[in-house]
Amino acid sequence: MTSPTPVLFIHGLWVHASAWQPWLDRFTEAGYRAEAPGWPGDSESVEETRRHPERLARVGIAAITDHYAAIASRLPERPIVIGHSFGGLIAQKLLASGVARAAVAIDPAPIKGVKALPLAQIRSAFPIISKKSNTDKAVSLTRGQFRYGFGNALAREESDRLFEAFSIPGPGRPLFELTGAKKDIASPTAVDLDDSSRGPLLILGGAQDHTIPEIVSRQAAALYRPGSGTTYRKIDGRGHSLVFDSGWKHVADTALGWVTQIERAARH
Repeated sequence: MTSPTPVLFIHGLWVHASAWQPWLDRFTEAGYRAEAPGWPGDSESVEETRRHPERLARVGIAAITDHYAAIASRLPERPIVIGHSFGGLIAQKLLASGVARAAVAIDPAPIKGVKALPLAQIRSAFPIISKKSNTDKAVSLTRGQFRYGFGNALAREESDRLFEAFSIPGPGRPLFELTGAKKDIASPTAVDLDDSSRGPLLILGGAQDHTIPEIVSRQAAALYRPGSGTTYRKIDGRGHSLVFDSGWKHVADTALGWVTQIERAARH
């Protein structure tokens, strides 16, 4: 009897890993070995993470990538990686390096080479990048900032509930690494764009996303060459909260259907 294929979920900035729980249940029911460990510095609970933001200070993209690569190395086989926001960027890096066998990047933070910089994205990041001192700090969003960046496609009541349930401090360093990527030859946002020798990649872009506008996700998919291993799909009517709001199941089933399809193809 073969062991279940491991699926590793990676959250993004300002959202605790516990937000993945419905996805873990869904993928486990479908026969996968699913887990969602937090970033280095995250605590087991939302409350504990909020009490100790200093544990996340100075955590950057390279440290997050190495953290998940180490977790993946302890699994019985290379995992499928599913990431949201900055987790989607990390998922692409793990796939390109051969750590992951396949990846799904949902509203991913832009890889180096993406040129689109919509005003909504600037506005979402401005509370952090407007203060250089935030580079070495972990910063929490206000309820209003979360509403604009994550919950803009939701009723205010639902956005507020999600803020209370899952919002945590996020390190500022990844955002500064993102804004400096164009001038940084060794930017940690860089990904090998040759998709001819790595596993398949699905990129999903929420059409109403403010934090990572849909054009950013679409441009990331278009950067890959020769392109046969990369699929892009737009998720209409959804904002940045699409993986943990009340419409999560549609997104989860989109990802699960694609994962099941590529797994079936790999066996034949």
